[in-house]
Amino acid sequence: MRGGSVEQVVVEKIEDGDKEKKKKRRSGRRSKQNASPSLNETRGEAAEYSGNGRPTNHVFTSLRQPKLVACPSDDHGCTNVSNVGFNSLPTMHINEQINSEDMLSTQNQNPRQSDPGGKMFSQSCTESTTYVGSPELFMKKVFPSNQMEGYAEKKPFAPHWSLETVNDAIEKGAVFKALFRVNAHNRVEAYCKIDGVPTDILVSGGPVQNRAVEGDIVAVKVDPLPLWTKMKGSTVSSNNSAPVEDSNLLPGCNEVVNNSCKGKSKVDVDYEYANEGTSLLPGKELQSERDTSLDEPVRSVSLVPSSYEHMDGCHLSAIGASHVGSCSGMNNVTNAIGTICDMISSFPLKRPTGRVVALIEKSPRRKAVVGFLNVKQWISHREICRRDAKKNRSTLASTDHEYIQLTPTDPRLPKMMVLVRSLPDCIKKRLENGDATLEMELVAAKIDNWTEESSLPRASVSHTFGRGGELEPQLGAILFENSISSSDFFPELFACLPHLPWEVPLEELQSRRDLRNLCIFTIDPSTGTDLDDALSVERLSNGVFRVGIHVADVSYFVLPDTELDKEAQIRSTSVYMLQKKLPMLPPLLSENIGSLNAGVDRLAFSMFFDINLAGDVVDRWIGRTVIRSCYKLSYEHAQEIIDVSIDAGSLFSGNSPKLHGHFEWVDVVNSVKDLHELSKTLRDRRFSDGALSLESFKIGFLFDEDGNPSDSILSEQKASNLLVEEFMLLANRTAAEVVSRAFPENALLRRHPEPNMRKLREFEAFCYKHGLELDTSSSGQFHLSLQRIREKLKDDSTLFDILMNYASRPMQLATYFCTGDLKDNENDWGHYALAVPLYTHFTSPLRRYPDIVVHRTLAAVIEAEELYLKHKTTLNKSHRGQEVRRKCFTGMNFAKDSAESREGIEALSAAALKHRVPSTELLAEVAAHCNDRKLASRRVKDACDKLYMWALLKKKEMCFCLNPFSYSQIFDTFDFEVLLSEARVLGLGPRFMSIYVQKLAIERRIYYDDVEGLMAEWLEATSTLVLHLCPNRRSIRRGSPVKCRPIEDVSLIVSPCDLQAEPGVVGSSSSEPVDTSVADSVTSESGSSEIKLDPSVFPLTVRLLSTIPVALHAIGGDDGPIDIGARLYMSSYFS
Repeated sequence: MRGGSVEQVVVEKIEDGDKEKKKKRRSGRRSKQNASPSLNETRGEAAEYSGNGRPTNHVFTSLRQPKLVACPSDDHGCTNVSNVGFNSLPTMHINEQINSEDMLSTQNQNPRQSDPGGKMFSQSCTESTTYVGSPELFMKKVFPSNQMEGYAEKKPFAPHWSLETVNDAIEKGAVFKALFRVNAHNRVEAYCKIDGVPTDILVSGGPVQNRAVEGDIVAVKVDPLPLWTKMKGSTVSSNNSAPVEDSNLLPGCNEVVNNSCKGKSKVDVDYEYANEGTSLLPGKELQSERDTSLDEPVRSVSLVPSSYEHMDGCHLSAIGASHVGSCSGMNNVTNAIGTICDMISSFPLKRPTGRVVALIEKSPRRKAVVGFLNVKQWISHREICRRDAKKNRSTLASTDHEYIQLTPTDPRLPKMMVLVRSLPDCIKKRLENGDATLEMELVAAKIDNWTEESSLPRASVSHTFGRGGELEPQLGAILFENSISSSDFFPELFACLPHLPWEVPLEELQSRRDLRNLCIFTIDPSTGTDLDDALSVERLSNGVFRVGIHVADVSYFVLPDTELDKEAQIRSTSVYMLQKKLPMLPPLLSENIGSLNAGVDRLAFSMFFDINLAGDVVDRWIGRTVIRSCYKLSYEHAQEIIDVSIDAGSLFSGNSPKLHGHFEWVDVVNSVKDLHELSKTLRDRRFSDGALSLESFKIGFLFDEDGNPSDSILSEQKASNLLVEEFMLLANRTAAEVVSRAFPENALLRRHPEPNMRKLREFEAFCYKHGLELDTSSSGQFHLSLQRIREKLKDDSTLFDILMNYASRPMQLATYFCTGDLKDNENDWGHYALAVPLYTHFTSPLRRYPDIVVHRTLAAVIEAEELYLKHKTTLNKSHRGQEVRRKCFTGMNFAKDSAESREGIEALSAAALKHRVPSTELLAEVAAHCNDRKLASRRVKDACDKLYMWALLKKKEMCFCLNPFSYSQIFDTFDFEVLLSEARVLGLGPRFMSIYVQKLAIERRIYYDDVEGLMAEWLEATSTLVLHLCPNRRSIRRGSPVKCRPIEDVSLIVSPCDLQAEPGVVGSSSSEPVDTSVADSVTSESGSSEIKLDPSVFPLTVRLLSTIPVALHAIGGDDGPIDIGARLYMSSYFS
C-alpha cells in the first residue's frame, strides 16, 4: 500500500484535532449566537439556498488569504456539505443532523418545495436582484461590504490554468479530466467523476468550483488526504450526530435529482418500449436510457463535416488510430489513479475532495438556460431611484448600465446577471413600462462570460416562451434546454427525395429478392405512422419455422453527404412528446415512401431465421428485398389474438377489415400465434443464457379533445409487445455480429457496461438485511434473484416495484461506440443486461440515425460477399467447374480466412468505399453525437411526463376529495389543488423522509425539522420516527434568527369533525397511523375522482417502508419552476 502507514497517522491526528475543535465550538456556541458582527462576516460565508429552498452554507475563501485553497469539510472548520445527494453519489444516509452553527448565517428562510406557494429556484444569492452600475457594484450589493473588504486585492475566483499547463499536468497525473456534476438540492456541492476512481471527487464551495457549471468538462486537482471530508453515512459518530445505519433508507433513495420522476427510469437494456403519440400501450421503439445525471455524454461533437471521411484501402488495418500521451505520461496517470484508489481503500470513511483549475470543454447547458427575470424587484428599485432623483433634483442614471437578475429554473445553475440594454427590444420595452407580468414568463438565455472578478456569470436573453403556467411555453422551454429544434425541414432536403406518386424502380425489383407474395404484416401502436419493421413466418419441415424480420431500407433514400443525411445526423433521433412528435426524417419519407405501409410495395432489408422448437437458429439469410405488407396490426389486435382462442372470423366481430393481397385472416391469425410461441421460447432461452430484465410499471396519460391531460394510468408490457421485442433483439444482435466481423474497426455497436459495483453491493446488502436474498454475481443470477423476490413479494407489488426501480440505479448507461476505438478491449464491447458480446441498433432507421449507419455497413458486407463469391465462382469454374454458393460473410459461420485473403480484402474495401462506410475517427464522432442526442430525447420525454402530471394536478376536477359535496369545503382555505394518495417510506431520518408514490411513479421528500407546532422524535436504536403535534411550540428557535416554518408546509391537517360530517365518508378516528387502503389507479375507470383514504393521526409513528397517506399538489408555473410537492395527510382537532 502506497504510504498507507504514514497516511493513517496523518488522518488519526486530524481526527483528534477535529474533536478538539468541536469541543471549542460547543463551549463558545452561545457567545457565537449572540455575537455581532455575525459569524459569517468573520469567516467570509454567505448564506445560500439550495434548490429546494433549504439554506446551506456557501463558504467563500477568505479574501485576505494569500492564495486560493480547497474548501475542506465542516469537521475542519469549513463547509458543511448538505446531506442531500444526487444520482452520482453513493448512498446518502438522511439521518445526519445539521449542526446548529451551520444555520446561523441564514436570515430569511424561504419556503421549501412542499410549500404550495413557494418558489423552487436555484437560490444562489439571498440579496437584491437589481442594481445600477457595473458588475462590481452588483457584487457589493449582493454581498455585505465587510465580505467585499479587500475585493480589489483578491478576486472571488482564481485564474484558470492555460491549456498548455493543463495538458502537462494531466500527463503527469497532477490533475484529471472529469465531468462536473452539480447537486440539484445544493448547488455549491458538486462532484467530479474520474475514470478509474471508484468514488466521485467532492468539489464543495463556489471558489473551488471556480466558475464551472453543470456538464462542463473540467480539470480537477485532488486535495491531499488531510483535506478529505467524511463520507456521508459513515459510522464515525460525533457529538451532534448519531451513528448512521445503512438500513435507514433504500440504497440511493435520496440520490434522486430534483425535477425527475425516478419511478419511470430504467436501465437501457435496449428492449424497453417507449410510448408513441397518444398510445398508452408502450410502443416498440427499442430505446430507453436510465435517467441518471452522471450518465450523460460528456461532449457534443461537431455535427456534420463538409464531406464524409470514408474508408479506403485495407479494412483490416488501423485507420488513423490516435495516440494519447506518451508511455511515461500514461504511467504517471496510472500511478496517480492507483494512489488515489489506495487511499480510498485505506480510508473508506473519507470522501476525496478537489478543486477545479481549468475548464477543458464548456457544457452545452451554458447556451440553453431557461429562467425567470426578477422583474418586480427591478421595478421597485427603479421607483426608489426615481423618487430619490426627484427629491435630490438630479437626473436618473441611464439604463445602459443597469442589470437585472435571472433565476434559472434548473437549480443546478447559478443565478445570473443580465444587462438591461442587451435585452430584446420587446422585453426591454415591457420592463421599462413596468409590466410586472413579465416576471411570470419563461425566458431563454445563455451564459456569455464569467470572469474571475465577478461572483455571478453574465448572461444575455434571446426571447420569451410565454407564461410559465401554460403547457405550450413549458414544452418550448423543454426543447430549448435540450437543444432540440422544432423547426420544419427546409426545402433543400426534399430535393433529395423522389416525388409522389412513387413506385419501386425496375432495377431494384430485378436486383432484390421479391417477397411480395409472402404474408408480411406490421405490429405497431394504433396511432403509429412511421412503420420501421414487419414480420412473417413460414412452417418448414421437421418442426422448423422460417421467421422473416423486414426493416425499412431507409439508407436507399438517405445517401451519405446529402443535405438530407446531414440533417438526419444533426437530429440523430425522433423526439416523442406524448402529444407531439419531432421526426428525424421528413414525413414524406418517414410516413410514406420509407414506411412499411400496408398494400404498397416497399424496399426493405430482410433477415430470415430458420428456428427449431428448442429456439436454436439453424440457418439464416440476409439481403435487400421488396415487400408488400398485407395489414397493419395494432398491439391491441395482436394481444387479442394471443389471449383468446378465436377463429379468424370472430376477431373483428364480423366486421373484419380487408386484407391486401390474396391472404385470408386465418393466415394472419396463425402467423401471430406461431410468432408468439417462438418468441416465448426465444425469451426463455435468452434469460437462461444470462439476460437481465428490470421492467416495471410506467405512467401513461389520457388526453381530452384539446390535448390536455385528463387522467393517468399505470401500464406494463403485454405479450404482443414482448413478441415484437424478441425478434427485434434477434435482428439487432445478428446485424452487430455481421458488421463487426467484416469491419472490425469500423462498426457502430452499442455497449452496456457492468453496473457500479459499490451501488450494487449496497442494494444487495439492503435486500439481505430485510430478508431478501440477492445474488449479483452475474446478470443472469441477478435476474433469477429478482424473480424469486417477485414471488416472495407477490402480495406487495408496490414494494417490488420500488425494488425494481432501485435495482436499475447501479446500472450504467448503454452507449454507441466505434469498434476501432476499443479494438484492444473487445471485452468491453458486450451488453451486460442482454448478456450478449455484440449488439447494435438496426431495426428503427426511420427514427434513429445509428440504424442508418448500420444499414450502410451491412449493405457493404452483402455487396462484398457477392463480389467475393462471384470472383471465387469464376475462378473455380475455370479450374474445376464448381460453383461456390456458401455465404462467407453473412452466414452462420464467418469465413475469416476468406475475409483476410487478398480477394476478400479487395472486395470488402471496394464495398466500403461504395457504401461510404465511415472511418474510425468519423464514426467515433458520430457515436458521441448520437449518444448526446439520444439522451437529450430521453430527458425531453421524462420532462414531458412530469409536465403533464403537474398539469393533471392543477386541474380542479382531479382534486382527490373524500366526498365531492362536503369535503371540498375543507379545502376552501387553500388556493391549490391536492391529490390524496398512499406513499411508501424509502428513507428516514431526524430531518426528512423520502417517499415513493406508486400512482405517479415519483419520489418526493417531506422535511419536518424546524416546524412550528411539530416535534420530530428520532429513535436511533430502532430507526423509528415519531411526529408529535405541539401547538404551543415556539416559532423561533432560541439563539437563532431562523424562523420555524408553519406546519402547513409539512402537513395537510383536517378536522375529524369535517370528516365525519357526511355519511359514507371514511372517518379518521382509527388509531392506526399508517395502514390505509387506496385504489390502484389515479382515478376509477368510470372517471370519478372520489376515493376513500384515511388521514393519519398524531402522534405519527413511521418506520422504513411504512405506508402513509400524503397530499400531493402542483407547485410553480407562473411563479417558479414546476414541481409536485408532498405533505403528510393528517387529522387533528387542533387543525
